[in-house]
Amino acid sequence: MDLLELRAEGVYCAAGDFYIDPWETVERAVISNAGRARAGCGAYLTARSGAGLVAQRTAAGAGIQTAAYGERKAMGDAMVSLHPAGYMPGSAQVRIELGGEVWVFASDFRPAVDGTCEPFEPIRCHTLLTGAAFALPIFRWPAVEETMAAIHEWWRANREAGKTSVLYAAPLGLAQRVLARLDVSIGGIWLHEEVERYCAIYRAGGIDLPAGGEERSATLKIVPPGSTPGSGERGARVSTAMVSGWMRIRGTRRRRSLDRGFVLSGQADWPEILGAIDATGAETVWVLHGFRAPLGRWLEEHGRRARVVETRFEETEG
Repeated sequence: MDLLELRAEGVYCAAGDFYIDPWETVERAVISNAGRARAGCGAYLTARSGAGLVAQRTAAGAGIQTAAYGERKAMGDAMVSLHPAGYMPGSAQVRIELGGEVWVFASDFRPAVDGTCEPFEPIRCHTLLTGAAFALPIFRWPAVEETMAAIHEWWRANREAGKTSVLYAAPLGLAQRVLARLDVSIGGIWLHEEVERYCAIYRAGGIDLPAGGEERSATLKIVPPGSTPGSGERGARVSTAMVSGWMRIRGTRRRRSLDRGFVLSGQADWPEILGAIDATGAETVWVLHGFRAPLGRWLEEHGRRARVVETRFEETEG
């Protein structure tokens, strides 16, 4: 019998009577990362370093239970542990064991080491549930240093031309990856309140991120996609850009009416996805979201059993 199954509320473990990253309100939820947390559940289990972010997302307070990475917890008949996913603080792969059978849920992950969160740790298993946000060969990330150098060059050029740089970035995870590497000697920065809300939790957890100053003196503004950049700029006085893995697709910048696009992501690219799957040794792989069919087909062609699963997981801007 499968250790996990898909129900209307989300991915369910009957042996432990809990859901992983449910998209409906449930009594017990195991959260792989704060970006997947939804308000209203009876209780949440998350990795200890992600508790503050989950609390911010859910306002759950006392309903949040935590575990250290690798700590084994009995939930019903199942043994559950959380392991670093490399996506944001507290992001986790969920390992479930019952009767010697091991399943791992790894929806959002990035094997590349990043200073804003705990590094990814491959987990051996029989069955892997994986996301496929960027599971196409076109998605291959440049070195982060290359992307940051391009952002700095754009910012400097705009400042010298008397323009304000407006950089759109996912407010949780990706904005902090950028900020951790930002050369603040270039000029003043301003952070949208949604970005700053999460940055404050990162800082409280010991992650060094620059603070934003006053909006009127900022030459760089970091804001969430779809939000307004603030007040005081119009037309030729502003240059807009977005940082995201989706900037790898030609035409995305034009469709969003942006001046520039920079490629950086908190999610694995195509080679990293394939490498992470190989490292698990999984005989069977469930593909949960993103480019499900292409990844499922590739896995079948290369000797693995694959199941493409229709879920309600939403893709992030990262």
